[in-house]
Amino acid sequence: MLLSLLLTTARAAEPVDIGIIRDEDITVVQKLLYPKTGRSEIGLAAGWMPFDAYLTTPNGQLSYTQHTSEVLAIGLVAGGGYGFKTKAYQQMEGPAIGVAPYAYRYLGSVLAGVEWSPIYAKLNWNGGRVMHFDVYAAGRGGVTLEQSVIPSGGTGIGPTVSPGVGGRFFLGDNTALKVELRDDLLFEFRKLTDSWEFKQNANVTLGLAFLSKAKKESR
Repeated sequence: MLLSLLLTTARAAEPVDIGIIRDEDITVVQKLLYPKTGRSEIGLAAGWMPFDAYLTTPNGQLSYTQHTSEVLAIGLVAGGGYGFKTKAYQQMEGPAIGVAPYAYRYLGSVLAGVEWSPIYAKLNWNGGRVMHFDVYAAGRGGVTLEQSVIPSGGTGIGPTVSPGVGGRFFLGDNTALKVELRDDLLFEFRKLTDSWEFKQNANVTLGLAFLSKAKKESR
């Protein structure tokens, strides 16, 4: 009986040849700690448009996002702000030059579109806490309201296309720190020149996102 047991153990220890494993045969199963499927999200963010030579524009953004899956979401972003003259603008309109640039300041916008989030990952911060985050690309469209810095230039609403990239750093089950860089590309009618002009508003935003409660079966 002892000999039989030893033979059985030896057979179990023998390697089994299963052939060659292809890359497509290997899958990694990862349980998402913070799933998004079926959850709604409300975001509050502060933004800044720093790349305009004549105006610097602090702004606020309010967003609503519905996550249809871990990868896709649809949403709406509404924002408002005000463009302040930079030193370059003030020098141009000063007594030395005396020419005020025909600039338009951002007042508000409403955009709707989709988010594609192909990346969910974990980051070990300084050997301590593990931070879960996702990375997404956004494509949105809508309208932007702007006002001429020159008083007689009037205001205008311009059709807008807005690509962007961003990420969520999850702080807990229902909250995340959200950062986004978006580029609003718009055409606006300018009263003083009686023409349509192209304008680019690059905006960096940082804020908090609040997600609805996750379904138990998705955890």
